[in-house]
Amino acid sequence: RPFGEGFITGDAITAANIYLTVVAETAFTNTLFVAMPDEAAANGDYLLPTVFHSVQSDESRHISNGYSILLMALADERNRPLLERDLRYAWWNNHCVVDAAIGTFIEYGTKDRRKDRESYAEMWRRWIYDDYYRSYLLPLEKYGLTIPHDLVEEAWNRIVDKHYVHEVARFFATGWPVNYWRIDAMTDTDFEWFEEKYPGWYNKFGKWWENYNRLAYPGKNKPIAFEDVDYEYPHRCWTCMVPCLIREDMVTDKVDGQWRTYCSETCAWTDKVAFRPEYEGRPTPNMGRLTGFREWETLHHGKDLADIIKDLGYVRDDGKTLIPQPHLDLDPKKMWPLDDVRGIPFGSPNVALNEMSDEEREAHIAAYMANKNGAVTV
Repeated sequence: RPFGEGFITGDAITAANIYLTVVAETAFTNTLFVAMPDEAAANGDYLLPTVFHSVQSDESRHISNGYSILLMALADERNRPLLERDLRYAWWNNHCVVDAAIGTFIEYGTKDRRKDRESYAEMWRRWIYDDYYRSYLLPLEKYGLTIPHDLVEEAWNRIVDKHYVHEVARFFATGWPVNYWRIDAMTDTDFEWFEEKYPGWYNKFGKWWENYNRLAYPGKNKPIAFEDVDYEYPHRCWTCMVPCLIREDMVTDKVDGQWRTYCSETCAWTDKVAFRPEYEGRPTPNMGRLTGFREWETLHHGKDLADIIKDLGYVRDDGKTLIPQPHLDLDPKKMWPLDDVRGIPFGSPNVALNEMSDEEREAHIAAYMANKNGAVTV
C-alpha cells in the first residue's frame, strides 16, 4: 500500500515524477528488475528473469522522462524547496518499503547459498549506492539541488549495521498465519551463509529461527507470534507502514489528536511536515494527509485470529486448512487447521498505545525501544 500510495498521493511532481521516475524507477528497480531476476535464475526460475528484464528495458525511457521533468522544474527557483522535500520523502519511503520487501525475497526466498553469491547488502551497494547515488544523484548538485546525503548513508547503515532486512524477514515469518505465503525455516546451511555475509547474525536472529523451526507444526503449540520466544510484536510506522523494527530509532508523537509511532525521524517528518497543506510558508493543498485506518492491526483489533483468517479468505477449499503455513510440507497432518488458531485474540499495538495513561505510555515506549528481542550480547 505505501509503495502504491507514493505513485498517486501528493502533488503530481511529488508522486509521478520524483517518487516514481526519479527515485523508484531510477534507483530501486535495479534491485527489483535486475538483482531479483538473477536470484530467481539461480533457483531455477527462468520465467521471472524473462519478464522482468523486458520490463527493465522500459525503465530507461521512464528514467529519461523523470530526469528531464526534474530539470524543467528546477528552472524555476521557487520549486527547489519543494523538490528537495520530495526527494527526501521519496528516497526514504522507497528505502523503507522496497528494501524491506525485495531484500527479504532475495535473502530469505533463496536456496542458493554459494559463498560467492552477493548478499542483498552487496547488491544494494553496487546497484543503488554506486550506480544511482554516486552516478545519478550527486551530479544534480551542480544545478543547486540539495541531495539527501544523510538519508542515503543512513539507509546503508540500516541495511548493514542495523539488520533492517533481517528484522523485516523475522516479522514476515512471525505473521505467517495472515500473510498468504510460506517462509521456510532456516537450515544449518542458511545459518552458515548468513553468518558469513553478516557477521553476528546468529547472535541476533539464530535462536528465533530455531524456535520458528521448533514451532512449525500444529498440535502442541500456538503460532510463533503467540508463544514466548522473547520477541515482542512491533508497533507499525504510520508513514511507511513497515513496523518499527529498529526499535531504538522509533519516534512517538501525538498528531491530529492520535498517538502515532514512526520507524524513524524521517517518517515522522513526512507525516508531520511534508504531507501538510502548507510547507515552509507555501500553500501545498495537493499533498493531502496520511489519514484513515492505515494500520492492518487496527482494522482487526479485538478479533479472534481464526475469524481474521477466515474473513481474509485464507482457508483452503476443504474449509478447515489454512493457506499460509510456516513450512513447505504439504502432508495434511502437518498443516495448520483453522481450529488450532481459534481462541487467540489479536490486538493492535496502536490502539493499546492510545488507551494508555501518559505514565504507562512513557514506560511502554522506553521498554520497547530498549528491547533487544533475544539478541545475545558478546
